[in-house]
Amino acid sequence: MPLSKPLKLFLVLNSFFLTFLILAEVTGSKLFVSFGFTLTMGVIPFPVTFIVTDLLNEYYGRKGVRFTTLIGMVMIFVAYFLLMLDLSIPAAPNSPVDDHSFRVVFSNSGKVIVGSIVAYAIGQLIDIQIFHFLRIKTKNKYVWLRATGSTIVSQLVDSFVVIYIALSGGNLSFQDLNSISTNNFIYKCGVAIAITPLIYLAHLLIDRYLGPEAQKMIEKAMEQGHSDVDPISPG
Repeated sequence: MPLSKPLKLFLVLNSFFLTFLILAEVTGSKLFVSFGFTLTMGVIPFPVTFIVTDLLNEYYGRKGVRFTTLIGMVMIFVAYFLLMLDLSIPAAPNSPVDDHSFRVVFSNSGKVIVGSIVAYAIGQLIDIQIFHFLRIKTKNKYVWLRATGSTIVSQLVDSFVVIYIALSGGNLSFQDLNSISTNNFIYKCGVAIAITPLIYLAHLLIDRYLGPEAQKMIEKAMEQGHSDVDPISPG
């Protein structure tokens, strides 16, 4: 049976979302310094999830984003399980990566994933609520406001929760954790603002791809500010 355009788009958006989400979790334990600020490597792939979340909110409404959020949480659990399984299997004598090196890199990723599950769930729920609140209040105007506003509020929570859970108990002091969390949040705010043109571009491309169905989907997504409807079917 041929797939409809809305379903194909939903699958593509979810594929991008899950790929960048998992990469953010797995690489999040590495710290780097940019312009004097210490950040986690997870901030590199994570902004793509902002764009996808906004697009899902825009065309598939609350129910569509909640479905993606649930799938994301399940996949984070799967990634955590696979990491723990991999860590328990001894490396072969001729393995280019020995057990110690593998453990140093990925054992801390487990803590990042655990922290991210909590932060991700809270952040996504906040993002969904803020997005649709602003959408209804502005009567579907000002895409930049609901996209940026929902991201900034949700990432205020996410940035601090994930760092305190993932990196606490190690060599970092409370001041270090607070500084890294603040830096991550400021970075994400900057990115959320900077990617606004990309969101408008994505809207344009999706509208062209979906044709008349795009407006129908947007209208149904608007209705989900008050009730739940099927997030995929445009009819």
